[in-house]
Amino acid sequence: MDESADVTSREDPASIGGRLRQTLVFALNFLKHPRMVGTFAVSSPALVRRLLQGVDWSRQRRIVEFGPGVGTITGGILKAMAPEAGLLAIEMNTDFVRELERRFPDPRLHIVNASAADVQAQLARLGWPDADLVISGIPFSTMPAQVRDAILDAVAAMLAPDGQFLVYQYANHVLQPLRQRFAVVEGESEWRNVVPVRIFRCRQPFAPAAEPERTTRPT
Repeated sequence: MDESADVTSREDPASIGGRLRQTLVFALNFLKHPRMVGTFAVSSPALVRRLLQGVDWSRQRRIVEFGPGVGTITGGILKAMAPEAGLLAIEMNTDFVRELERRFPDPRLHIVNASAADVQAQLARLGWPDADLVISGIPFSTMPAQVRDAILDAVAAMLAPDGQFLVYQYANHVLQPLRQRFAVVEGESEWRNVVPVRIFRCRQPFAPAAEPERTTRPT
């Protein structure tokens, strides 16, 4: 990770005040929306490092993050990515959207209050043909299967041929759906988190199956 990359933030996320604010906003929203938020604690620094390591940041130009929350991982991405790159952060929770806007007045960051299922429309709005990197922390295990499948199908369809999909979850429920859409799915664990996390690194999306051709019977 390039720690020298320029990123502006209204506060030092490592400060005591910054950590307390992030923890409070996150915890309160977990109490209000447990199925949407997925966990009661923000990601640990160890998880952020583990998740973002190994990415060739010099090659990433169009980056998407699903469920950025209060921006713990967003801040790491902004520090690592190139000055000319862009980051699209898609967040459904309006409290989190306000916190992201307050913390990161970075012109490379595009924050939208929307569902991850709308990612293709959001890419089109920005004029992006595809995404080089997609990072997702949304809780796939607590959402309806049809919503999960719609999001994963959208990612597989809009990921660049040499792109990567990084998924971090608190269970293995999403593993089989990922294997159905990506030729390469590598899993690992990060134990240095309040709740241990599974990380899946996915590449080489399968081409969508062609719909069977309809034939018309002669009358």
